[in-house]
Amino acid sequence: MDDKKLIESGDALLGIEFGSTRIKAQLINQDGTPLAVGSFDWENDLKDGYWTYGLDKITNGLKSCYSSLADDIYQKYDLRLKRVKGIGISAMMHGYLALDGEGRLLVPFRTWRNSTAASAAEKLTELFDFNIPERWSISHLYQVLLDKEEHTDKIHYITTLAGYIHYRLTGEKVLGIGDASGMFPIDSSTLNYDENLLEKFSSLAEVKACSWNIKDIFPKVRIAGEVCGTLTLDGAALLDESGNLEKGIPLCAPEGDAGTGMVATNSVAVRTCNVSAGTSIFAMIVLEKSLSRLHREIDMVTTPSGHAVAMVHANNCTSDLNAWVNLFREYTESLGVKRSRNEIYETLYRKALEGESDCGELLSYGYLSGEYITGLAQGRPLFMRTPESRFTLANFMRSHLYSSIAALKIGMDILTKDEQVKLDRVLGHGGLFKTKEVGQSFMADALETKVTVMENAGEGGPWGMALLALYMADRTQGQTLEDFLSVRIFGKDEGYTVAPDPQNSAGFEKYIENYIKGLTIEKKAAEVL
Repeated sequence: MDDKKLIESGDALLGIEFGSTRIKAQLINQDGTPLAVGSFDWENDLKDGYWTYGLDKITNGLKSCYSSLADDIYQKYDLRLKRVKGIGISAMMHGYLALDGEGRLLVPFRTWRNSTAASAAEKLTELFDFNIPERWSISHLYQVLLDKEEHTDKIHYITTLAGYIHYRLTGEKVLGIGDASGMFPIDSSTLNYDENLLEKFSSLAEVKACSWNIKDIFPKVRIAGEVCGTLTLDGAALLDESGNLEKGIPLCAPEGDAGTGMVATNSVAVRTCNVSAGTSIFAMIVLEKSLSRLHREIDMVTTPSGHAVAMVHANNCTSDLNAWVNLFREYTESLGVKRSRNEIYETLYRKALEGESDCGELLSYGYLSGEYITGLAQGRPLFMRTPESRFTLANFMRSHLYSSIAALKIGMDILTKDEQVKLDRVLGHGGLFKTKEVGQSFMADALETKVTVMENAGEGGPWGMALLALYMADRTQGQTLEDFLSVRIFGKDEGYTVAPDPQNSAGFEKYIENYIKGLTIEKKAAEVL
């Protein structure tokens, strides 16, 4: 069946992901090949001390993204999309979305980016003997109880952004296990929230005083491959304002961006690792055995099938780097030189390859927000050099690219050096890897291991979610997600691989030594500015 007939017959699959800076949609065929795309650019806002996306921005962004996809389908195939075989929704993990009994938001959405639940995270980590980061939903929930916020007695449902959109589309209060593992610890043997830790949380004095039970207000955990509701009439109208999309379409479990990253890079099997690098950066390593002890820098989450995963997450990656690239773009426009955004990125990124392995002793901190791995509650973008530093464009760009992955490296060293975690392969995806070889080479040097990038590296999220929808709709009985991806989707596609350069790895280590020393300056900057 050709692509036009496939779409017309309703056999294509749709994935939508709410990223930090873009909402993206992708339509794929039965082989996982992309057929059409849509997107909508957006940014978070800092309101009343919290990073948030307004409810209007969320719903209008969803509509605009879908409309962009529908327009792309019409232009390519002269068709109006009416039906698909399955839909999947994914989004940024963690955060706090609290709804009342009528399904209304009690407070504006608090994203993963907020560093406002330190007290709750510390107390829960000690109580659970399990690392609970500030950005996790349970930290946000406990913090609002500690702060005695007025809305707490009205809570009927707490979920993530993906879970919220899925609820609006289907009426189902469910969440994929990977996304759920960023709300509360998961027991991989039961494929559900850890029962023992739920009891411990419920025993807290602040929780006992509430009218609700934690088990009732959290979404039900679902596994990859399960049908998790169908598109309602209201859901179809929310998604497609034109009224062409039909109700009744099945949806798979909503997932987090970490899960879609693992799927999009075929990194759901033991000893595989994927690195997602965009506004934030995180690495996901599927473990073959438990870690020896608790590490505050390491999150324990799961694959969309429920396998244990060690996650190294840094809040800051390319935001400050993008700001510098935009500054250079503004400069070229002031000279009357017209270059596309992609050309400027390509030029500056490739210039970084000419820089010295230690960046000429230049130093950058791209901290727009706090960074837990390095102990910073607030961030201040900062660039530093000494009179002896070699201040060239190549070194300047290289220092910002190094900085974008520096916090991740600090966390990864705990796993690979302290815990002796073994990796069979590392796969990269996200905006940092769009310029061939550059971000990939620096990542290989930082981790001292080969890094592979697939052709879909820049758009992994919605594609990975569409693949999960395909797995739900069309898998063979009993087929695991690992086998489905390896055999049906990826086959012999081995991607493009770069090996580390020993000299550059040594230079990166020198950069990291200076980076760690300079954290004192970064902390002071947050205090005085």
